[in-house]
Amino acid sequence: MKSNYAKTQSKLNFADLELVLALVRGGTLAGAAERLKLDTSTVFRSIKRVEKNLNERLFERGKQGYLPSELAQELAAYAERIESQLNEAREKVFHNCDEPSGVLRITTTESVLHGLLLPVLKKFGAAYPLIHLELIATNALANLSQREADVAVRATKKPPENLVGLKLGSVQNAVYAHRSLLPANKRRPTLAEMDWIALDDTLQNHPSYKWWQQRFPKTTAKYRCNSVMSAAGAIVNGLGVGVAPCFLMDSHPDLVNLEGPLEELRTDLWILAHPDIRHLQRVKLLFDFLRENVKL
Repeated sequence: MKSNYAKTQSKLNFADLELVLALVRGGTLAGAAERLKLDTSTVFRSIKRVEKNLNERLFERGKQGYLPSELAQELAAYAERIESQLNEAREKVFHNCDEPSGVLRITTTESVLHGLLLPVLKKFGAAYPLIHLELIATNALANLSQREADVAVRATKKPPENLVGLKLGSVQNAVYAHRSLLPANKRRPTLAEMDWIALDDTLQNHPSYKWWQQRFPKTTAKYRCNSVMSAAGAIVNGLGVGVAPCFLMDSHPDLVNLEGPLEELRTDLWILAHPDIRHLQRVKLLFDFLRENVKL
């Protein structure tokens, strides 16, 4: 390995390390390009140049993307340490400024974003105008260790051990239907008799999907949705009955809670960050703000 490091000393700069780190994290040219704010052709040419300069193959191209070699992983580790030190230096500068500043990438689910975060983030923006938020709504848990996001707000009973976090409260779910589906002068249909709105097979590991299948194994859903937010919208618009978070539904006057909260679906809402950036001022401010302003 000494020969490898000797070659890198004169031909490798920090921009090259950033490139290698972005491709290790992204796994594809498109993933690296998104992180570096470049186009994919530029990333392709740049990684070819670095490999030529080092006379080393850093990545194997395959159907699953770009697989890093052992050397590429080691170079990415150096880049991560430099990145961490830069963050600390920037934080030192931020502390010396009159106002907190910087960019925060927040990943969460669509339902939590719309139901809990968006209603309060205007207040955060007004309090800290120089902190810029990037909001990422996805069902996939971003890899905070690889800086796909800075902070995650997630419903989970057991947060990952490699992250540090703060519990914001408990998330409850119930069975809801629009009032128009429950005429007062007629016999109320049973849950099994009603048209069901359920999550589709892309979310078969979601607790509400499992609950519905166990509770009504012989019932076929009339509507299937690929997100909790879509299912909640279908319920609000009277398409049928379904399970949804109470924080999304309880404010709608025309919805009826038919069963719940469902104790077996109760979980906790956490704000999570990687230990390397938890000390950053803007991260601390967001933790404190959500603890005070997210109500469950």
